[in-house]
Amino acid sequence: MSIQINNDKCTGCTICLKVCPFSALSMSNKKAVIDLDKCTLCGACQDSCNFKAIEIKREASRTPNLEAYKGVWVFGEQKRGAVQPVVYELLGKGRELADKLGVELSCVILGHNVKGKCQELIFRGADNVYVVDAPELEHFLDEPYTNVLVNLIRKYRPEIFLCGATVIGRSLISRVAVKIHTGLTADCTGLDVDTKERFLLQTRPAFGGNIMATILSKNHRPQMSTVRHKVFKEAVVNPNRKGKIIEEVIPKVLLKSRTKLLDVVEEITSTANIAEADIIVSGGRGMKGPENFALLEELAKVLGGAVGSSRAAVDSGWMPYSHQVGQTGKTVCPKIYIACGISGQIQHLVGMQSSDIIIAINQDPSAPIFTVATYGIVGDLFQVVPLLTRKFKEALNR
Repeated sequence: MSIQINNDKCTGCTICLKVCPFSALSMSNKKAVIDLDKCTLCGACQDSCNFKAIEIKREASRTPNLEAYKGVWVFGEQKRGAVQPVVYELLGKGRELADKLGVELSCVILGHNVKGKCQELIFRGADNVYVVDAPELEHFLDEPYTNVLVNLIRKYRPEIFLCGATVIGRSLISRVAVKIHTGLTADCTGLDVDTKERFLLQTRPAFGGNIMATILSKNHRPQMSTVRHKVFKEAVVNPNRKGKIIEEVIPKVLLKSRTKLLDVVEEITSTANIAEADIIVSGGRGMKGPENFALLEELAKVLGGAVGSSRAAVDSGWMPYSHQVGQTGKTVCPKIYIACGISGQIQHLVGMQSSDIIIAINQDPSAPIFTVATYGIVGDLFQVVPLLTRKFKEALNR
């Protein structure tokens, strides 16, 4: 696509300047001028011009040679040199997908002084690790990270690219998808492949979580997905695995950024991180009030776990958002998840159904939570939870 202004038609009315959401237009000698570095070709200026002075030319779309794309890639997100746990989860699922397709699994890691992390990624299942190590990449910045990934994808052409649905991942991978003209399925809860057609089957909640949709990218490559933390199991460590570490040299021009990181401020909170907890005791609308969450806190304390909640409890003001489990909260995968007074709507289930053991306590025997529960207790949680707490105290001598 390209954009240009016909100076013979431009009257200098400045309407296009007012509608441009990216401040990409200015006036020079009473004529509109476009800053191509800022312009995204959204078309707002063209639609607003009454004099037809702005023209956007769109090239006919061309289907890429899909057979030229091979391999599964995972973005190796790191913060201050520490590989994020979601990367190990994606390597586990990526290994499974790569084996089904009969291709290699690769991981790409960007940063500064991160070469020492490459062998760890190989132990977790990667056949190849592409590393770009530069001072400009020490901290995440949208532009250089995007430019580097686009450069590598165009060079090596993976058919599948997976990324964590983290704050960094969501900011980065959407930019990459736009630049390489491919699709992106966000917040996937399931991934598989059609080995015959080599399509990535990307499953995610749709229509507010009321249905689960499986999305295909039939005409563009790579097929790109983001996945939430704790949706998949981490890849196991195999210290005997061998792989290649490929150091990439990137042109300095691609490492430039119009933004600058001034400081990194650590978040200080006393709130338990439910995403990392091995045991979670979670409450929903059935708790009937904020004061009753003390029952769950006592049980969680005995078990050495954390307290979670459904969206209904958060919306009612009974629990803070940081404790919310589900589609609009956190995705968790503890060893034990105890759901108290939670009906089990799909929005909540997608956030906890990967738990190793699910124990559901609910008065309604037909509650959807029992369809995913390992153990179900039909009864009054205000009687059951204190009894469980007492029995665990006795068993654990606490």
